[in-house]
Amino acid sequence: DSAPDTALGPVAEQLKRADLAMVNLETAITEGGTPAPKQFTFRAPPTAFRALRSAGVDVVTMANNHGMDFGDVGLSDSLAAGRQAGMPLVGIGRNAAEAYRPYVTRVNGAKVAVIGATQVLDDNLIQAWTATDAKAGLASAKNAPRLVQAVREARKDTDVVIVNLHWGQELNQCATPVQRGLAAQLADAGADAIVGSHAHVLQAGGYRKGAYVHYGLGNFVFYTTG
Repeated sequence: DSAPDTALGPVAEQLKRADLAMVNLETAITEGGTPAPKQFTFRAPPTAFRALRSAGVDVVTMANNHGMDFGDVGLSDSLAAGRQAGMPLVGIGRNAAEAYRPYVTRVNGAKVAVIGATQVLDDNLIQAWTATDAKAGLASAKNAPRLVQAVREARKDTDVVIVNLHWGQELNQCATPVQRGLAAQLADAGADAIVGSHAHVLQAGGYRKGAYVHYGLGNFVFYTTG
């Protein structure tokens, strides 16, 4: 029964020591739902949130190309499991306002906002997975103006704005022109840090227009074949 509490192993010590620890979670948290029509679909039981909390993770983004792998049922189960576990979720919600809404916390007296969004969605699922005013779903970075608006709003009453993005091209260590363009837009809108994932390889990091940008952090807790 203690397995969830030790699932992330010794790295939990680093995560617990961090003032703010965040992960990109690439799975639906559900034991129901219907698999989406795609090659890989992932789901995990609600104990996954317990595992992350126990390991020192403070906030989770589910805005990625697996967040709704088990459809609307999986999405609503994920939200319920997050609430029950006391795990703040970003990039996902019952509507666009909720999906783009930042998690706001205080770190050493500074007010920090964290926003999650995905630029990676299967073409046949974009409509079904994108949160709108009338529909549950993910925060889509394909709608750049909507994401820029979320950053501008967060900028107004916080000290630090962090955007966690799912973007780029799998196995490409270089940022794509689309990544670069969006990073510039978000920096202009007031983001202090823009960090990403998806490529499964380490991409570059540095400063752009005064914001810290890390295009891709590679894999964290992930199976690999090579």
